Amino acid sequence: MTRHPVANSDHPTPGGAQCVGSCDPAEHFDIVLILRRQSSAEFHELVDKLASNDPSAKPISREEYERRFGASADDVKRVEQFATSHGLQVAHADPAARRVVLSGTVQQYNAAFGVDLQRFEHQVGKSKFHFRQPNGPVHLPDDVHEVVTAVVGLDNRAKAQPHFRLNHAPTSSDPSIRPPIRAASAVSNSFTPLQLAELYDFPPGDGKGQCIALVEMGGGYDTADLSAYFKGLGVSAPTVEAVSVDQANNAPTGDPNGPDAEVTLDIEIAGALAAAALIAVYFAPNSEAGFVDAVSAALHDSQRKPSVISISWGAPESSWSQQSLSALNDALQTAVALGVTVCAASGDSGSSDGMSDGADHVDFPASSPYALGCGGTHVSASGGQITRETVWGSAAAGGNGDDGATGGGVSSTFALPAWQKGLRVVRGSGGAGALVRRGVPDVAADADPATGYVVRVGGTDTVVGGTSAVAPLWAALLTRINATRGTAVGFVNAKLYAQPAAFNDITSGSNGDYSAAPGWDACTGLGTPVGSKVASALASA
Repeated sequence: MTRHPVANSDHPTPGGAQCVGSCDPAEHFDIVLILRRQSSAEFHELVDKLASNDPSAKPISREEYERRFGASADDVKRVEQFATSHGLQVAHADPAARRVVLSGTVQQYNAAFGVDLQRFEHQVGKSKFHFRQPNGPVHLPDDVHEVVTAVVGLDNRAKAQPHFRLNHAPTSSDPSIRPPIRAASAVSNSFTPLQLAELYDFPPGDGKGQCIALVEMGGGYDTADLSAYFKGLGVSAPTVEAVSVDQANNAPTGDPNGPDAEVTLDIEIAGALAAAALIAVYFAPNSEAGFVDAVSAALHDSQRKPSVISISWGAPESSWSQQSLSALNDALQTAVALGVTVCAASGDSGSSDGMSDGADHVDFPASSPYALGCGGTHVSASGGQITRETVWGSAAAGGNGDDGATGGGVSSTFALPAWQKGLRVVRGSGGAGALVRRGVPDVAADADPATGYVVRVGGTDTVVGGTSAVAPLWAALLTRINATRGTAVGFVNAKLYAQPAAFNDITSGSNGDYSAAPGWDACTGLGTPVGSKVASALASA
């Protein structure tokens, strides 16, 4: 039997990680095989037209997508036969999402995919992490090699980071030590979501009839926090549903400095600004497979039918295996076809995106040309009006470098989209030059923890910032617009780039190697929203 490597299925090992031996042959877990779609050329033609704002193209329903572009019954059968021949159990097959979930042991996976699963240990600061991954590419025999586009789940390393920042005075250079969140009463220049909606001139509305999907890779929320928070704001509490993906659940840790802050922040911002919308929270394991599965679950949820997805987690492009990056980018293309807008945080570690190699990096999935990348600013306001707004992380903003800076830069993975052609990128030291690849972010809003969001986590009103706050803020704005229109705006990038007057242009500050400038820049994108103008621009598009 001839085997062939699956394209891009090598898994990069992080610097400093040590192999500590082979995995236990009896260890049992699930993996996911992603299958090719039917009518691939027709699908990509549709996505290209929608992404370029071609008026002849319209998004399709989930039912039509399944019929035209799901996996074929024959392809699913081939994969099931392959699994059975190697003693693997087919736990679930979803032709619409083109996913087949297999259940088996390390020994069975090693034999079926021609790999040797190894255990690794990685020290980061004072924390030690353990994970498994294969020692080389995944191999498949002729009869299924052409059918399977990705095999995810063999690698279980947690890659995605939540993009929130705590409002605190830094006390240590060790990134594993997090000082506690500063109480809201100790922060004078902070805002509720309602105040920011006023500053950004959001159109009226509550998102009635819409669903916002939040993708979460850990932590959870306490309903008592949500009830108290919305009551304190004087808004009706939205309906919040936890959706389990790959056996993950709403599991608050009780640590307000951990992922609970991310989950709660997302819900409270989205819920405060779109109180009549359903807030569906998709909890998945923090792994590449979990991330892909969570986005897929939201896209193919024919019960809740989210029209906007907000993602506040991510990692530098270079941290992802090319296979998983391609699989998640493919899911974002599906979002374009379905008319679902995906808002993704651009990261909180400036132009390096937290990497220590001295190079510039951008965060994925915000760097995907099929996502709306959301960057961050520092806001000063008085009398219900913005008095000054600069890049988060710049000296001009008075930001503390240890408290982060908005992610942004130029992708090393994705080509220049049509709607960014002709733009220029400004570096702090090298002057301006033509943008030649996908630039990040697309849009921005308040993110500096020094001018952060008042939220309630762990029973305490606290202040949190980060670009993770910007994604749900933009998701709520688009949800209000969707509810008023009666139809989803879908992929908005090309439409927004055609309407620069719908933004507050941010022209001061930097995120490290990139500087703000008139028009689009690699710190704040087009700028922050003038919500009523964004609504008008999308209504007429």
